Amino acid sequence: MAKAHISATRTTDKTIRKIDRKREQERRFILRKARENSSEFSVRLVQRLVDRNVIETDSVAALQETFSSLLQQLPDMEEFDIQMKVAPIRTLIQDPNILSLYVTQYIIEDIINHPSIEDVFGDDIDIYRAVDSIFKILRPQ
Repeated sequence: MAKAHISATRTTDKTIRKIDRKREQERRFILRKARENSSEFSVRLVQRLVDRNVIETDSVAALQETFSSLLQQLPDMEEFDIQMKVAPIRTLIQDPNILSLYVTQYIIEDIINHPSIEDVFGDDIDIYRAVDSIFKILRPQ
């Protein structure tokens, strides 16, 4: 009786597919939970950013509304658009939270042009840590 030959390539491919499926499930879960709790997260996020002196604003309510709207839209976005947005900071940390990366890049690139923002302070990693301190509870352990 012949032995079944299991190639290293086949095993590696299966492992990679399994990791990809797990990451995709995690991404969908995080984005769905962010949408469901967008108002709560936006309040907490803006408060954390102001407390850590990452942003300076003259209208906290307008900023909360902006972030709530962003969290509502994220699950409907194409994967390509999300990946393009986070590409400049993808290597900021090892095994990042995709939602924290997206919101960090949004703050760095887009929120600076918001009418109620006076200034944004800190390095990319400082902004990521402030954002991730809010969204890390969404990540399954």
